[in-house]
Amino acid sequence: MSVLRHALMRAWLSQRGPDRCLALALWPISAVLGALVWLRHTLYKLGVLKQHVLPVPVLVVGNVLVGGVGKTPIVMALVQHLTQQGWRVGVLSRGYGRQRDAQAPQPDIRPVLPDSAAQDVGDEPLLIARTCQVPVWVGSNRTAAGLALLKQHPAVQVLVCDDGLQHWPLARDLELCVFDERGVGNGFLLPAGPLREPWPRSPWRHPTTGRDVPMWVVQTSGPTPPGAFAVTRELASFARQADGTQRALQSWAHTPVQALAGIAKPEVFFDMLRRQGLQLAHTQALPDHADVRGLALNPAWGDVLCTEKDAVKIWAQHPQAWAVPLVTELPNALLHAIDAALQITQRPKLSSPHGH
Repeated sequence: MSVLRHALMRAWLSQRGPDRCLALALWPISAVLGALVWLRHTLYKLGVLKQHVLPVPVLVVGNVLVGGVGKTPIVMALVQHLTQQGWRVGVLSRGYGRQRDAQAPQPDIRPVLPDSAAQDVGDEPLLIARTCQVPVWVGSNRTAAGLALLKQHPAVQVLVCDDGLQHWPLARDLELCVFDERGVGNGFLLPAGPLREPWPRSPWRHPTTGRDVPMWVVQTSGPTPPGAFAVTRELASFARQADGTQRALQSWAHTPVQALAGIAKPEVFFDMLRRQGLQLAHTQALPDHADVRGLALNPAWGDVLCTEKDAVKIWAQHPQAWAVPLVTELPNALLHAIDAALQITQRPKLSSPHGH
């Protein structure tokens, strides 16, 4: 991490001292950017800039903090819940870090298949497609990606948009805003603080129904503020290889292993392994969404344990690596609230998953 980035991250969390002075020095820039955010937001709310309404309800999962907060496991848990409730679910994502095919008719929009390459579709969308086994499409234009998904999968009844809270051209019916232990930091917008937009957010109105869009706050780590829902996260009791072979995590309790993670907070994964009693002979922290092609692994450090997100990239070259799933549980109260809201937000002519 660069010295400047480290100083900024300290300033974003500080309320006093020299770090606070750095944030205050950057505040004029944040004020200008905040005014632009407010103006753009207002233009959408007034209808000057158009929001596009898709034929099925859209549930957006995102965050107002810069950096990773653990959205994708929440998206996966939500998709699995909705599928169990009988909904036919599709997923939209930007596909961060992917390469674009300039020869394709729509170079920025493409489906994510279980055998897709991570560099073509993004590691997180590929993980969702393989784990949840639902239609997944990527595109920076989430509206166009949603229309393409629905054209190919007309039975889909609800779309979950991964990381689209600030993608305002896409009208949404429901929102989940995810926070981690940082909370809102010092409360400033970028670059003086960690916020992408002001918090608390003013409510959206759906452009067709005129109803306020419900938003729930989800906390992945740290203290849970009033009104927010805390999720529980723990490692599964097993790890698996590319061919599906499973092995109990405790079988490594007395055997040194090496751990690899290319996520926003690699140390969190390493600490979770240590809490399971594993001895980490070597750890390798990679940047989030890192390109792992050409990555060399030293067998002298023992078996390789990694996150599922890393495995979708590593397995192409190292199928012997062991992926440790992260089990994420959403509170029942949150799931019940989402279920009830979805029944209200159904489009005309769209039947419920229960046939009503």
